[in-house]
Amino acid sequence: MAKKKKDLIKLVSTANTGYFVVRHRISRYGAPKLSLMKYDPRVRQRVEFKEKPLK
Repeated sequence: MAKKKKDLIKLVSTANTGYFVVRHRISRYGAPKLSLMKYDPRVRQRVEFKEKPLK
């Protein structure tokens, strides 16, 4: 059976508001962690979101 190509990841806001987004990510061996600039509605501005493991 083939391995799945997409994994679920959790992107957590660096503004320490507790806001997070769950997304799919194509899994690659040795790929760097994902960080994106996204809108955080709790602080009403764009902040950086960093990847954390989804439990």
